Amino acid sequence: MKNNDDPRHLRRVKTVQDLFAFSFNPESVNGLNGTIKNIVNQINFLDELILKAAPQFPVNKIARIDVSILRLALFELFISKSEPPKVIIDEAIELAKELGGESSSSFINGVLGSLVKKQ
Repeated sequence: MKNNDDPRHLRRVKTVQDLFAFSFNPESVNGLNGTIKNIVNQINFLDELILKAAPQFPVNKIARIDVSILRLALFELFISKSEPPKVIIDEAIELAKELGGESSSSFINGVLGSLVKKQ
C-alpha cells in the first residue's frame, strides 16, 4: 500500500489542510471537526513548543503550511500520543515533502527531532 493510499495519511493531509485554512480565518473555529478543534484549543502550547525548538523563527514568520504540519505532529507527539514518535515524525516529513516547500521537510525534521530529544 502506498503512503498516499493509507487512510491515516489521508486524514492527516485533510487535517493539515484544515489547519492551513484556519490560519487564514481563525473565526472559523466553530465549523471545525473534533481533532482540529482539539489542536486549535492547544495552539498556544503547540506554538510555544515550536518557539522552543526554533527560537530564531517566530511562528508568524514560518510558512503557514509548515506551521500546520508542525502543529499536527506536535499535537500527536505530546497530547494525543496515538503513535510512536518515529512514526509521527516520519509522517510529518512526508507531509512536508508533499505539501510544503523545498526546505520544509528538513526544517520540520529538525524542529521535531529537537523536541523529542529534549523529552
